[in-house]
Amino acid sequence: MPHSPLLTLARPVAVALAIATGALAVGGCIPIIMGGAVMGTFAATDRRTMGNQVEDQSIELKSSNRISGRYGDKGHVVINAYNRKVLLTGEVPNDAAKADAELQASTIENVRSVVNELQVGPPSSLTTRSNDTLITGKVKASLIDAKDLFANAFLINTQRGTVYLMGRVTEREGKRAASIAAGVSGVTKVVKVFDYITEAELADLSKVKAEQDEAAKNAPGAK
Repeated sequence: MPHSPLLTLARPVAVALAIATGALAVGGCIPIIMGGAVMGTFAATDRRTMGNQVEDQSIELKSSNRISGRYGDKGHVVINAYNRKVLLTGEVPNDAAKADAELQASTIENVRSVVNELQVGPPSSLTTRSNDTLITGKVKASLIDAKDLFANAFLINTQRGTVYLMGRVTEREGKRAASIAAGVSGVTKVVKVFDYITEAELADLSKVKAEQDEAAKNAPGAK
């Protein structure tokens, strides 16, 4: 079935927006990167509560304050927090530094768990990080194109071609998103770091969202 002119335009725009949002992940001279992923800040369409979104931002900031500078120019640590779960990616100089980074993050107030995906080795190059940002944008755009998924439910981070997916999703959504990500050019591996919910919980979330949209539409002054 041929694409309409609107769809033909929408995909490049989606890619551009996704890449622009993830551009902060290319921290050439910054050893610690917080939230190096494609995600709307405090998005109303996020499946986390507003309180949890704010808490995750706080966790990322506090983790960065603890870890920043601990490994000098030999460390490149990316910190993502989603629903109080912390994902550590990037590179550190040795196993001791890897364990230390996990300890620093795990003792932050309100952190529920830490997934330590740090690699022992030299920091990735700027070229590699730029390519990772491009991959993240393409994965985001591909999820937007998938009509059976809600793209805003996913937080995406790419390191050295490995795509990390976070979010509150059903098993069906998680498998579908991972399959889509694996098919994107340049992706070497997909790691799922999801918080799984049931289909019934998803239906409840959708109902709440619909009620919020209806209330906003009928609010005084709404167009």
